[in-house]
Amino acid sequence: MKITHIETIKVSVPIKPMLAIRHSGGMHAASPFLLVRVHTDAGIIGLGEASCTPFWSGEDHATAKHYIDDTLAPVLIGKDPRDIEPLSRTMDRLLAGNVFTKSALQMAFWDILGKEAGLPLYRLWGGLVRETVPLKFSISGASPTEAARIAGWAVEQGFKTVKVKVGGSADRDYERVLAVRLAIGTDVRLGVDANGGWSVREAISALRRMKELDLAFAEQPVPPDDPAWMTDVRRAVSLPIIADESAFSPAQAMALVRESAADVFSIYVGKVCGLAGARQMAAIAQAAGLVCTVGSNLELGVGSAAMIHLALSTPGIDAEAFPCDIIGPFYYEEDILTEPLPLHDGQAARLEKPGLGVDLDMEKVARFTVA
Repeated sequence: MKITHIETIKVSVPIKPMLAIRHSGGMHAASPFLLVRVHTDAGIIGLGEASCTPFWSGEDHATAKHYIDDTLAPVLIGKDPRDIEPLSRTMDRLLAGNVFTKSALQMAFWDILGKEAGLPLYRLWGGLVRETVPLKFSISGASPTEAARIAGWAVEQGFKTVKVKVGGSADRDYERVLAVRLAIGTDVRLGVDANGGWSVREAISALRRMKELDLAFAEQPVPPDDPAWMTDVRRAVSLPIIADESAFSPAQAMALVRESAADVFSIYVGKVCGLAGARQMAAIAQAAGLVCTVGSNLELGVGSAAMIHLALSTPGIDAEAFPCDIIGPFYYEEDILTEPLPLHDGQAARLEKPGLGVDLDMEKVARFTVA
């Protein structure tokens, strides 16, 4: 099998206004993604998706499309897409960084392999380690009243764990988290996500103050520059610490392990150069006696499908203790798939079609395509 050409499509999908994300890095009201379709001489088309949020990853529509069209595609065309590891190494030699861009292509290669084998990806990766994936909902850094309303809506959808965006003013953060706790009651688990917005001193002070709110975890309380900062926070508060922005590579994961800086790694289908890298991160966590959850850039249907397969089949992911952020489809008025993903009652169910198990609705794709 050979790659004949690689198609790239820039899309921007608006988020439901009530769910627009506000956090320490700014506001996220629409999601820019690059869709990838890898065509082969066997007639199989592999699908991939690159998150293009520059304030988070440093990649955007222009860079992702340019690097695939002009740097990677000329070398990949003519190669066998089933040679995923050699092709991943080739991409790393051709292009430094730009992990979400490269992960979109690797995602498409896995989709092709699964389609040719006639197996869903979770089968290729060894089968199910859980029947369904528990999910948690992310609540924006909005006003306390708005945050409480969103939290109540999430509980109505069946979510049993929520997290609140924090990392700004100590008083406003506390008021927002308190409002959410009052809205969801004591039976729903509650965590916070600072996206690196606090200093060490601020994080320790804020988390100690929030102890009375019965937090289940704190995600990326401090900036990712020095893992020792996470260690300082972890030692000062009796609360599981999730590393997200601090865990972009296996090397960073090892540094976190050496520093005893985290209890959990938040792994993505994109930020460690693809699904293979995400599984490697999970293996590191498992070997170190830690666990993983699956984080999110509010992926569209293609990326969310990859997240489901990853969470269903990876032993190092403890979705029961730390539910996953496979929540992108909840944020959009409509997704771009021909069939909706199996996300119900705060859980993700398996996809049984070969590969990623999803197909693009090209009419919807055209509606959200940008120049």
